[in-house]
Amino acid sequence: MEKITLKDGSSLRYLRFGKGRPIIFLHGWSSSGKDWLPFASELAENHEVFCWDARGHGGHPLESGTSTHVQDMAADLQALIKHHQLENVLLLGHSMGALTLWQYIQDFGCDLLAGVCIIDQSPKLVTDDQWQKGVYGNFDKQANQQLIAQLRENFAEGLLQLVANGYNKKSYDNYHQNSHSFQRLRQHLETLEGEPLVKCWESLTQADFRAVLPQISVPALLIYGDESQFYSQQVAEYVRDSIPNTELHIYEASDHSPHLFHRERFIWDLQQFAQKLEG
Repeated sequence: MEKITLKDGSSLRYLRFGKGRPIIFLHGWSSSGKDWLPFASELAENHEVFCWDARGHGGHPLESGTSTHVQDMAADLQALIKHHQLENVLLLGHSMGALTLWQYIQDFGCDLLAGVCIIDQSPKLVTDDQWQKGVYGNFDKQANQQLIAQLRENFAEGLLQLVANGYNKKSYDNYHQNSHSFQRLRQHLETLEGEPLVKCWESLTQADFRAVLPQISVPALLIYGDESQFYSQQVAEYVRDSIPNTELHIYEASDHSPHLFHRERFIWDLQQFAQKLEG
């Protein structure tokens, strides 16, 4: 892994390989850059690919008091782009990665970007009487505070219940049956330092990027799962209709990580999108 030192003294770690127009892969909450390697390797023949570990993620120790706010993640992304003097970047964000992408555009604009890819995310996670296109369609401030308290009590179990209690019945059943996949995920989550991730979640659920979507002046590829645990198809359609130049793909029989359910299709769609940007 390569490493750069950030303004606050913390370190940003990332994998970089390949040559060509740069693509930066931004992972989801509680994940790491390594999750992107099977996809990044397929793009590396024609692109310089970056897979980072966002601050508080990837198992890297944090200095005491280091912020894990999404705004700091966006500043880290800007630092990475500036450090390597990148231009015409394709930013790809899944879940939290999409929120980081939107925060970056809000703070720094689209001047250094060629395009964006957004995977299964809403611009505002917490719902209210006027907004039902967040988590579950009915995840209000009170529900979020209850989740945060649960995460602080038992981070792994709180996150697993967040995954289980949404739209996807298979996830619900697998959680209550304690399936092998949930056992493995629990074992992984129990190795993580919870408090930095909880503080990160607090910043993610305070964010509202609805006003950012119309400001995206580069082409956008949208990938959503039709059985997402968290978001209805209305969310995908809202994001599509709010960004001026979009291409939406709904992947069938796939959850919040549609790229994992349709790996070859996702790589193909991403390659085709990247080629269009070249034109």
